[in-house]
Amino acid sequence: MTHGPIRLEGVTVERWPVAGAFVISRGAKTHVDVVVCTVTDGVHLGRGEGTPIYYHGETAEDCAEAIRFVAKQADAFDREALRRLMPPGAARNALDCALWDIEAKRTKRPVWALAGLPEPRPLPTAFTISLDTPDAMAEAAEAAAARGFTLLKCKLTGEGDRERVAAVRAGAPDAALIVDANESWAGLDLAAEAAALGALGVTLIEQPLPAGRDGALANIEAAVPFCADESCQSLADMPPAGSFYQAINIKLDKAGGLTEALAMAKVARERNLRIMVGCMLGTSLGIAPAFLLGQVADWVDLDGALLLARDRDGGLDAERGSLKPGKLWGL
Repeated sequence: MTHGPIRLEGVTVERWPVAGAFVISRGAKTHVDVVVCTVTDGVHLGRGEGTPIYYHGETAEDCAEAIRFVAKQADAFDREALRRLMPPGAARNALDCALWDIEAKRTKRPVWALAGLPEPRPLPTAFTISLDTPDAMAEAAEAAAARGFTLLKCKLTGEGDRERVAAVRAGAPDAALIVDANESWAGLDLAAEAAALGALGVTLIEQPLPAGRDGALANIEAAVPFCADESCQSLADMPPAGSFYQAINIKLDKAGGLTEALAMAKVARERNLRIMVGCMLGTSLGIAPAFLLGQVADWVDLDGALLLARDRDGGLDAERGSLKPGKLWGL
């Protein structure tokens, strides 16, 4: 059966409840709004999901409107052209991933093969310990470890962080730890803070300073590597080799899709930067493309669907702390 040019079939906004609350230094979330777009060639359908970056001012409604606007400008969609037509962000991510999905169906080749990635295997993922009191975080860490998670990611706030991490360590003595400061460490002695957390077994510190103030990291001999998140959101932000950071966190919603994320990973390897693949809150439809990129990452932080009260049918399975491929996306 012949197929025609790829066009937009539809775009919707969905709200998914969080299990309890997801708390970081910027605030708490009890639900997440995602944008889902569907493309078609008249025979096949491809889907993609994006989670708006709320602190950029993005909303799911704005993302949906941006997708509709681009659909009116283009006779047919192409991933590389899309990178010129739309800026990085959740809207482009949803559309880019929908294009990968439909290409897999048209060619009967899975996305991992189309992208030159390894065949997916189960991946241990970090599980997020939301910002809370030390006692509450210790309890959450103990519960996560009991579920089989061997890597925990602690959300920090710049005040009392050592006590929080010590509590998490006590709650999960055998787990590997990474921390996310979410830009909250301005004014702290970064070397001393890193040394103290390193002594507690922390192996990575994510975004200690506000984006744009990274120069303060230049002369620091830190005991734990620093990872850029807000400071490296797309290919244009990639730090040079040997800069302030030793690793980058690639998130498809910030990068604007799997196409850009693959380019970022390639440059990171060329510059001897280590890679974390992360995510926003979202369902397995949004996590699935990042799961493929996670196959070549040093750290995997893809618990966004695991933190929801429910997920889509056929989503990624999580067993003893590891994600397994689902059947929602990518053939």
